Amino acid sequence: MFPTASAVSAAVGPVSAVGSVSTVGSVSTVGTVGAVSAAGSTSAVGPVSTVNPVSAVSASSSVSAISVRRVTKVFEQWQRGNSGKDVLRNLLKPEKRAVTALSDVSFEIGKGEFVAYAGPNGAGKSTTMKLLSGMLRPTSGDISVLSMSPQKQRRAIMSRIGVLFGNRTELWWDHPVIQSFEWKKVVWGIPDRLYRENLVMASELLDIGGLLKTFARELSLGQRMRADLAMLLLHSPELILLDEPTLGLDVMAKRRMIGFLKRLNESAGTTIVVTSHDMDDLEEMARRILLISNGRIAYDGGFAELRRELGCTKRATVSFIDGARREIGYEDTNRLLRELSEMGGIADVAFAQASLEEGLAGLFARWKAEGGQPLPGSEQPPSSEQPPSSGQPPSSE
Repeated sequence: MFPTASAVSAAVGPVSAVGSVSTVGSVSTVGTVGAVSAAGSTSAVGPVSTVNPVSAVSASSSVSAISVRRVTKVFEQWQRGNSGKDVLRNLLKPEKRAVTALSDVSFEIGKGEFVAYAGPNGAGKSTTMKLLSGMLRPTSGDISVLSMSPQKQRRAIMSRIGVLFGNRTELWWDHPVIQSFEWKKVVWGIPDRLYRENLVMASELLDIGGLLKTFARELSLGQRMRADLAMLLLHSPELILLDEPTLGLDVMAKRRMIGFLKRLNESAGTTIVVTSHDMDDLEEMARRILLISNGRIAYDGGFAELRRELGCTKRATVSFIDGARREIGYEDTNRLLRELSEMGGIADVAFAQASLEEGLAGLFARWKAEGGQPLPGSEQPPSSEQPPSSGQPPSSE
């Protein structure tokens, strides 16, 4: 169960109250999830089993929430030119191109961790998220999510995790938001009490109380993102996978979402993996970052270590009475203050932190030119054990 609204409100600022909503009678079993809206919105959940309240997990737990071992994913893309000759050639001998989205990727994420997963466009971030949620099968390698296989136990996994893609929605396009919530409650078999508590909490903290009776098609992008996140939380997931969750959000909505996710991780021990191109958001939310480039893990560590690798240290600009200026890079604030106390004629001191995004922009450009070389000390250790193959041919998805 998630923390109460009062417990979280201190972290995310003032919230509005939620009006009363109708509920659907409780159900004990779950049918097959097969409905999609006429507008094309699809559900990433599939058929699921009855949901039970989730107990809080200690952030210090040594049990892995996610284990990825030497995973490779290869797609096949059809190739065709625009001339009549090319069309005829492809009818007789279709041309395909193999694209390696992930290449021998390995990492583990412990229960209770908040991990950022970043990289340039096309690096393999969304592919990884789809593999973890069972939407895709790996070409080779082994994946474990909450000690289960996403490929073999997808229904059981989806009852315990939540997945949100920034460019997709689970909301029923031609129905009010609350009707999508009620649909999930019935199909997923969410207990009445858990549903009501999570609905009130998520509606208040994500400020969607006034949107519950609004049709999904009439929501702005930011409003839809908040409604989708609220829907994701209704069954109290133990693990949350977020692909670009702050996409399209304004400053206030982004601050509210970041504060909510941080509090959710700290108070309920929910494991969260988030992708984003906004490094400032990732650095504020997560304590660990995985950088992926050209389908390979290029860095796995903390943000402070990443800054040191990139040379993005803190800087102090010292202005003196005689008009001179001096810029000092530092890591230890106490040591800097001691050095400043020994200087004379100081008129002003301005503190700043070098932009992590600027350092990464240069790094991504270099990786693209070099084929995705890892940062020093971040190479994945070689494994002497060859994981079993999934037995699946390369997908053309």
